[in-house]
Amino acid sequence: MLCKLAWGNVRRAGRDYLVYLLTLTLGVTVFYAFNTMSMQVDIAGIDEEGLAQVIGSMLGNLTYFLAGVMAFLMVYANNFIMKRRKKEFGLYQVLGMGRWRVATIMALETVIVSVVAFVAGIVLGVGLSQLMTFFTASLFKTQIANFHFFFSVHAFNLTLACMLVMFVLTLLLNLRAVRRTKLIELMGAERRNESIKTRNPWIAIAIFAVGVVFVGAAYYRLLRDGFPLTATDSELQEAMNQFGITTAMVTVGTFALFWGLSGMLIKLLQSLRSVYWRGLNMFTVRQLSAKVNTVCFSMGVIAMILFLAITSVTCGMSIANVMNENLERCTPADMSQTYIYYTPETLDYYKEYVNPSEADRMVLADTTVDLYAAWHGRGKSADNNDETGKKVSIADVAGEHVQIDSYLSYPLGGSDPSVTPSEMCKTMGEKLPRAFGGSNADTMGLFVTPASQYNKLRQMMGEEPVSIGLDQYLLTCDMGGDLGDLYTKYMAGGHTLTLGGHELKPATDKSDKDTAAIANSAMSSNPGTVVVADELLSQLNLQPYSSSLLVNYKQGMDTTEADESIKYTVLDNLLVDGKEPGSWGIFITRSEMYTQAAQMNGMISYLAIYIGFVLVVACAAILSIQQLSNVADGSRNYRVLAQIGCDDRQIRHSVMAQQAVFYLFPLAVGLAHSCAALKVIIELVSTFGNMSIGGTVGLTCAIFLAAYGGYFLVTYLMSAGMVRAAIATRYSE
Repeated sequence: MLCKLAWGNVRRAGRDYLVYLLTLTLGVTVFYAFNTMSMQVDIAGIDEEGLAQVIGSMLGNLTYFLAGVMAFLMVYANNFIMKRRKKEFGLYQVLGMGRWRVATIMALETVIVSVVAFVAGIVLGVGLSQLMTFFTASLFKTQIANFHFFFSVHAFNLTLACMLVMFVLTLLLNLRAVRRTKLIELMGAERRNESIKTRNPWIAIAIFAVGVVFVGAAYYRLLRDGFPLTATDSELQEAMNQFGITTAMVTVGTFALFWGLSGMLIKLLQSLRSVYWRGLNMFTVRQLSAKVNTVCFSMGVIAMILFLAITSVTCGMSIANVMNENLERCTPADMSQTYIYYTPETLDYYKEYVNPSEADRMVLADTTVDLYAAWHGRGKSADNNDETGKKVSIADVAGEHVQIDSYLSYPLGGSDPSVTPSEMCKTMGEKLPRAFGGSNADTMGLFVTPASQYNKLRQMMGEEPVSIGLDQYLLTCDMGGDLGDLYTKYMAGGHTLTLGGHELKPATDKSDKDTAAIANSAMSSNPGTVVVADELLSQLNLQPYSSSLLVNYKQGMDTTEADESIKYTVLDNLLVDGKEPGSWGIFITRSEMYTQAAQMNGMISYLAIYIGFVLVVACAAILSIQQLSNVADGSRNYRVLAQIGCDDRQIRHSVMAQQAVFYLFPLAVGLAHSCAALKVIIELVSTFGNMSIGGTVGLTCAIFLAAYGGYFLVTYLMSAGMVRAAIATRYSE
């Protein structure tokens, strides 16, 4: 009997349950699909070392995040259902049904809807997970291997467990509500929900103005100070404090905006009499003002969540695009190995903080080491063997090769760099790129390298050599963007540089960024280098900083075999006259660099899309439930409007206008916050390359329109149906 009654209730209250059902179904779909990633990694052929584990760990943590969002939406939607059904449950009790029977009916209804949502979500999730296989392979630049249909038992069990926990939570909340609510409250729920409260419009306008000031001041501070990422260690704490103040200001300002929105709307539209008195505009404005009063906090939260979603998706995918665009330019050779020389600061650090005995075998480098010769055993006797014990020599693998030596721009024993980006900006009256303001990179200064090595690198990359005279210089930088433009502008302006008392003129009117990479890297390895004539460099007696050996494999060699062989040629250490002048830096092949870049780009994009989509759906679902609740509360008003002669179309237009405001205002505020944040982020990322976000913004908008706009459309259609039902019902006191 109770089961039949519960099933009939669900069918009869289909409109009330629709958003609840859609939200729950979508949550189950996304939850199942994203938790099949471990199997998708195998099927997509993503078998690079450590990648599957990284993805699995990343999504494992996000599982808890998504479960929390699903639980919140389920409870929030359930509260809407309870609010709509209170009078009905009260009627059951009037007819003699006990509280526990009412609770049983509620539980059975929840079970029916949950089972339908779970089954539909799993079916859609299985289909989505198959599509995600191709999407994942595309993100991680791999091919689909041995594709076949699959069903993840692990993801199914995890989804089922999550659903059961949320179901029990919802049921307990419903039982608690029925047990604590008095019958008179249940029967009078509809009328109680219709109460309208408005605020003093002048106070609301004042609060709105305060919100505008706070948000504007926060934008100014953010654009002025940027993110704490660019601060030096000594300035980091102060930068974090200032950023915290900025965050607090924009948060307070956002909530103040929505708190004062109702009063501002009334005064603004009342001043436009031709608009205010037209049709049902007066009614619409009064309804908006009353409802904004009760949901101003949630609208502020939604605006901040949308800001986070927009920023994460746009920023994440844009950074991935910059890395992809820079990859070929920043990976000039089949293999690169860097050696970092000890400086006086390094030796002092080891003696004071690490181990004085280790410092005894370290020596201050006064000249660079021939890395290729060292690999042949000159300078160090090395036993380099592969896994079979076979002797491996770099000469067995290497074809073209070049060593790029980088020197600090001050002599041995010195400490103050001769050439820095900040001094160059001061000379030109330009602003230093934000990423280098007060950073260690600017403190260290530009590096210096000989023209012969630079031209050999250009020849290896298929470019013509550049003539650099004894009194000339050339600036190179593989970071592109603002910093590359800065160097080009400096040279084009004919500005001189002074090294060791020698005044140098620019050799060309343009800095080099296309053949400036001195090692394989994902983003850049050369923030700024001054190329000078070999004769001049020999006179300057500069402090060596690093040497990078770049190697192309012999013509016709299999890249995979060469990569495996060259790994066993790497030296553990390098001794010169029994002393250690430095330590080995990064060793990486072009293949490894491309693999790592693909992994990083894939994870950034995947994470951004995942978080952005979940947050947008959560916001849209919350707004949808709020608006449906508002329509339900205002059903009496719509019946009255119909009785006094308003037609159905006018009433529905009023409902649409109200809902458009609630959907668009948080989105507009979130977009405004995102524009300010993205301007700073773009400025930072542009240091590593020109960042174009047009395509990314377009993709982000498409995702948002599909989820956000879809919820708005469903909400309006359901609201229109509720309005028609309310008008068709005869009103009685």
